[in-house]
Amino acid sequence: QVRLVESGGGLVQPGGSLRLSCAASGFTFSTSDMRWYRQAPGKERELVARISSVAGSTNYADSVKGRFTISRDNAKNTMYLQMNSLKPEDTAVYYCNRMGIFWGQGTQVTVSS
Repeated sequence: QVRLVESGGGLVQPGGSLRLSCAASGFTFSTSDMRWYRQAPGKERELVARISSVAGSTNYADSVKGRFTISRDNAKNTMYLQMNSLKPEDTAVYYCNRMGIFWGQGTQVTVSS
């Protein structure tokens, strides 16, 4: 079965950095478009970034553009989200997603001084 397992979340001060990882199994990772979503308390789930399989093109939400970088290592079946210059409003549960259909359990990111 499809499995997506996030890791790397935690507590960080404003202006700091974190790198999230998503370990994938149960499908052909190298041909799958992948996404990162997040959901903050009281808000709808938001698409943060996506990365295509063939072209490797990326897209970002305006709120994170220039600060976050999505990448993938197909040899390791792993996707990453490098998060720099973090702000308190980035606080949320971050979810790994395949094709908008399959979800991981999420990892908590808290940005606070």
